[in-house]
Amino acid sequence: MNEATQQNRLFDNKKLAALLIPLAVDQLLNSFMGTVDTLVVSNLGSAAISAVSLVDSINILIVQAFFALASGGTVVCSHYLGCGKKEHAQEAARQLVFITFVLSVMIAGMCLLFNGPMLALIFGKVESAVMVNAKKYFFFSAISYPFIALYDDGSCILRAQENSRLPMLISVISNILNIILNLLFVWVFHWGVAGSATATMLARMFSMVTVLVKLRNPQLEIQLRKYFTIRPDWDEIKRILRIGVPSGVENSMFQFGKLAIQSTVSLMGTAAIAAQGMASIIENLNGIMGIGIGIGLMTVVGETLGAGRKEEAVYYVKKLCIVSEVVIIASCLLLYALVRPITYFGGMEPESAKMCIFMVTCITIIKPLIWVMAFVPAYGFRAAGDVKFTMTVSMLTMWLCRVTLSIVLARVFGFGPIAVWIGMFSDWALRGVIFTIRFRNRKWLNHHVI
Repeated sequence: MNEATQQNRLFDNKKLAALLIPLAVDQLLNSFMGTVDTLVVSNLGSAAISAVSLVDSINILIVQAFFALASGGTVVCSHYLGCGKKEHAQEAARQLVFITFVLSVMIAGMCLLFNGPMLALIFGKVESAVMVNAKKYFFFSAISYPFIALYDDGSCILRAQENSRLPMLISVISNILNIILNLLFVWVFHWGVAGSATATMLARMFSMVTVLVKLRNPQLEIQLRKYFTIRPDWDEIKRILRIGVPSGVENSMFQFGKLAIQSTVSLMGTAAIAAQGMASIIENLNGIMGIGIGIGLMTVVGETLGAGRKEEAVYYVKKLCIVSEVVIIASCLLLYALVRPITYFGGMEPESAKMCIFMVTCITIIKPLIWVMAFVPAYGFRAAGDVKFTMTVSMLTMWLCRVTLSIVLARVFGFGPIAVWIGMFSDWALRGVIFTIRFRNRKWLNHHVI
């Protein structure tokens, strides 16, 4: 692109930074909320940390499904704003809130009613102390699902308007609140894992209320008022679901795969569960800012394609993949430097700590080599409406590599918890190759969102 073209881009470097930096920090903070629970309860023993790590694998499944649905709303709103249809964008936002609220209440109700049977079905026979703690943690987690879903809606609606700073500020405050309440409920009141879950639930409630109140601001391009007057517009809901459902299915199948793996790890004993749980948290943290950049890419590509600028969309996918690579390298090195203090101050037993450190070392070496192309371009594809392709590829590579290969290595060849990561690395590598080919042939641009 020549200089004149560069000056006419929808997003210059300053505008990109204003969108992406708060978004990356926001994703880190949201992830950190679950990490606080694990770190606080880790001093209560292996049974407590194992219970939290098991239930968190379910929570992540639910949360990512909600976020995928909210992201579908982001894409639709971004396309409308890109072509100047503000009223359509506002109606899409209202429909997003409606359908998300209904679904989140239904899911929360099912999880509350079938608390114990769901845990037994997913994780099988685990130690009784682990199951008792898991039931308590899962109960309060389920209550928070509507809070999480509506907060995701509100934050995604703000990001569609290129406002990622406000969700970041809300996350900062809610994380501080979560830390204070966790320490108070667990260490002062001695409520155990139930206290930790209650603290996080209250912090999530604060986030939801705050973002929904902020969306009433009349100065916003998309503002939401009179929530109780929202009635379903099925055409608009279908547009949102057409983007959100494939992404949600992809994320849910991804988490189901992790649960299948977790059931194998749970048979290896409490030390392996704790090590795998902590290694998963660290891997999530060293990739979460890259995920934040990918989420920002959805807004950028959505607006550029809404304005009919396909070449700009291609340019931004390339640029943000490079930015993500730098961020991933830095994040991996930082978390590797912190893994020993984390295992020490987290009160992990020596056997668990040793396994965790070994797994994090492998992640630090391999992740910067293959992770970015396996994940970041897919956000651009989804923003372009190419959601079925990303869903199909992600599900196939996940079940082939992450699940089947991991289980075979663990149960047949006795690799232990490292089998999980060998399967995951294979998944990343295969997915990255396929997405690179898809990006280069540009078939992802041959779709319509609105």
